[in-house]
Amino acid sequence: MNPWSALAIAGAVAVGSFADASPASAQRAQYNRAQEAPVREKLNAWTLGLAAGLLEGAPIRFAVEMARIVDDGENLHVLPIVTRGPAENLEALLYIRGIDAAILNTDSLEQFKPLVPNIQKRITSILNLFPSELHVFVRPEIGSLQDLAGKKVNFNTPGTAAAYSGPIIFDRLGVQIEKTFVPHQAALEQMRRGEMAAVIFITSKPVDAFSRTEWPQGFKFLPVEYDKRFEDYYLPSSLTASDYPRLIGAGTSVRTIAVPTFLAAYNWPRSSPRYQRVARLVDRLFSHIGKLQEPGFHPKWREVSILATVPGLDRFPAAQEWLDRAQGAPRSARGDRAALPDEGEQPGARP
Repeated sequence: MNPWSALAIAGAVAVGSFADASPASAQRAQYNRAQEAPVREKLNAWTLGLAAGLLEGAPIRFAVEMARIVDDGENLHVLPIVTRGPAENLEALLYIRGIDAAILNTDSLEQFKPLVPNIQKRITSILNLFPSELHVFVRPEIGSLQDLAGKKVNFNTPGTAAAYSGPIIFDRLGVQIEKTFVPHQAALEQMRRGEMAAVIFITSKPVDAFSRTEWPQGFKFLPVEYDKRFEDYYLPSSLTASDYPRLIGAGTSVRTIAVPTFLAAYNWPRSSPRYQRVARLVDRLFSHIGKLQEPGFHPKWREVSILATVPGLDRFPAAQEWLDRAQGAPRSARGDRAALPDEGEQPGARP
């Protein structure tokens, strides 16, 4: 019998039982609950929770589009979940029941290093999704990063990539600034009035605020050089005239860094139901990645390569094995469960 039909029948009988308080009705209700149990188990077995991010951000759109493509009825159902941002996504992946995968920024791990031993062995990457480029947008009188020392610099509202990654990056740059966390739209108006020295965006280029808006002469992006301070989580990148023709001269570019955004999973034991659930997601996602690169989906999907790695993280074993099969070159996947240091360091039991 179709499980939904069984559930409907059980529900109809249960509704009628409210009018009958006899011992026989109690037995029927108990029987109906027993009938529901296999339906409940079947529906939960292949339902996967995906912590995505803020409602207005790119990660939630990526999550929703993934869920559409990998959906396989009772065999796989992905539930995208709105959260407060990348740091909460990592916390959810580690500790919250029902979260099987999450969209993270690579430097999300930085906050948890003091609290979670060997976190880079406990979190694995499935797919490198897209880079979020650092934009350091400044007023005309600011000529270098050092000129920002002691001045007001905005990082958008808490929970955004700029609010999380921006202060980490500036700490590594060694520039002490006055941090503010107000909506970027308000901060940009403050910049025009001379009340804010710089605004930090960390998002996929191009940004409408710069590509479609006319700015007074002298407003510009500052370069940020990629060096050993950023090798653990970040990648080199650039902003070009094709991205921002109003702000960058033809044939020139501004060097910067990017924060990779990726799909992550916990490094579960191979025999666990959680591992099998994520492995099924991997198979559906990798097998249908081409559909996500067609018109109608986020344009950044066209830049996604299932072969791309994530700095500092091993690939989820089932993902590496899928690639090995596809490439015809078998090799053992790194990041296997055996690499975990201590059973006691696992998250709490989650159904």
